[in-house]
Amino acid sequence: MTLGVRAARLLASLDCCRIEPGLTDAEFDRIEAQYGIEFADDHRAFLATGLPVESPHEEGQTWKQPWPDWRNGDSAALRAHLDWETDYVTDLVRDGYWEPRWGNRPITPHDAVGAFRRRLRAAAPMVPIYAHRYLPGGHGTSGRPVLSMRGFDIIYYGRDLLNYIVREFAEPLSGPWPPPRIAFWDHYVDDE
Repeated sequence: MTLGVRAARLLASLDCCRIEPGLTDAEFDRIEAQYGIEFADDHRAFLATGLPVESPHEEGQTWKQPWPDWRNGDSAALRAHLDWETDYVTDLVRDGYWEPRWGNRPITPHDAVGAFRRRLRAAAPMVPIYAHRYLPGGHGTSGRPVLSMRGFDIIYYGRDLLNYIVREFAEPLSGPWPPPRIAFWDHYVDDE
């Protein structure tokens, strides 16, 4: 049983959200073409087993619809969810954030953003799972960590998709795990 299928079955057993029938291959093809993304293999298996679409909204919760509704969601809302993290960090750069290890900051905010976007092209593409929890995308990949991302404040939220579902929805786990590496983003992860 794949990691994604196990994660989906665990989520369904927790009865913490409404789950619709899983996405079909045709739906995955449409979504990936429309949004220019690739789901990781475990994320794809997770969404093919069952598509979580809504959770009860809690007071103070940042996201009204934390699960991306890949089947029936508003395309502008899905695009905003996909772009949320990169837009956030790009705005920080526009407003003056710059890492010394990136070299000299370009003079204008426009040029700084352009230089930063070129750096992002080497970054692992992040695909939202739930609210601001992201999994690196890419066909042929599986078992990669889930990150909680808010600008450059990034933490590991699960060593893989199954561990994430347990930590987010079932019970917090303790204990260290080997720090995974994700191109570009891993430099900003708070290991504590």
